[in-house]
Amino acid sequence: ATGSIGTQALEVIDEIAPNTKILFLSAHKNAKLLEEQALKYNPEAVVITDKPSYDEFIANTKYKGKVLFGEEALAEVASDTRNELLISAIVGFAGVVPAYCAIKSGVNLALANKEALVSAGSIIIAEAKKQGREIIPIDSEHSAVYQCLAGENRDNIEKIILTASGGPFRTWNADRFKDIQLSDALKHPNWDMGNKITIDSATMMNKGFEVIEAVWLFGVEAQKIDVLVHPQSIIHSLVQFRDGSQKAQLGLPDMKLPIAYAITAPDRKFLSSERLNLSQVGSLTFEEPDTKRFPCLALAYDALARGGNACAVLNAANDTAVSLFLEEKIRYIDIPKAIDYALGKIAYIAQPGINDILDTINETKALILSINKF
Repeated sequence: ATGSIGTQALEVIDEIAPNTKILFLSAHKNAKLLEEQALKYNPEAVVITDKPSYDEFIANTKYKGKVLFGEEALAEVASDTRNELLISAIVGFAGVVPAYCAIKSGVNLALANKEALVSAGSIIIAEAKKQGREIIPIDSEHSAVYQCLAGENRDNIEKIILTASGGPFRTWNADRFKDIQLSDALKHPNWDMGNKITIDSATMMNKGFEVIEAVWLFGVEAQKIDVLVHPQSIIHSLVQFRDGSQKAQLGLPDMKLPIAYAITAPDRKFLSSERLNLSQVGSLTFEEPDTKRFPCLALAYDALARGGNACAVLNAANDTAVSLFLEEKIRYIDIPKAIDYALGKIAYIAQPGINDILDTINETKALILSINKF
């Protein structure tokens, strides 16, 4: 609840559904903000997954509800069948198990966490079908596709086109990439996001993840999903149908719109956000992605083609490599090298269960951390 999506989700709820009962709130480290949220919304319980932050919260809080610690507690509150909707806004692999537990318990899931479907898409989607639950995407691109498909027969999908800003290095020559600094990579041209997602945008791995997610969310083959670089980030994605027509969802780069739609779909509530004025935008441009300069996108398609636990390897390797880059322990250009290395080293499992996925994640992280030089 204390991250970028979580804080915006609470702001949206305040505006469009102020009588909503918030049963649970979670945070990793931001005990101070969680304290403010807990006192405002009075949830039944809060969960903190960082031990020092949990201890700090316990020592200083005026909140009277339950204070729970750790990943098991996250799974417990996500599984509570009183939940009508779980907004999964955790960054990283900590979001995989809670998302799975929510679906397994028959709880509706509004998903902003990429790792859940990238690492365990086949398992989570199978469980969602078993429980008769639909996962509603919060990512702007998948929300756009979801909105374009409202009222449509999905058998009529010919192609899904996911748009990408191109990130801060869209116009850079390849020979400059070896000199990219952390400060360069954290300058996203359009979106205000957390550091990890911003780096994934810079490498275009986020778009690779979105391709994998789209396969599971919309039940289409990877060959039917294209990526189109659109620097203005006004068209958030498109769907092409078998009669040749295309539908697109447009809007300013503002995550509150997809968050609001995930909460109210298929209805819409008034949202006091800035409106798009195309005459002020002037022009929209499009380019093909360059997978030579941005190999992470190609690696995602490769992992998707392999199937099994390959996407979990891809995700874990990227997550670990990005963390190392954020700590300035490796270079920007080492991120795809680490992913490619892991895909070639980690044992392949054709039909993994949830425990296999978790084991794969841990093995991959350990492998990347053991590499001294890329």
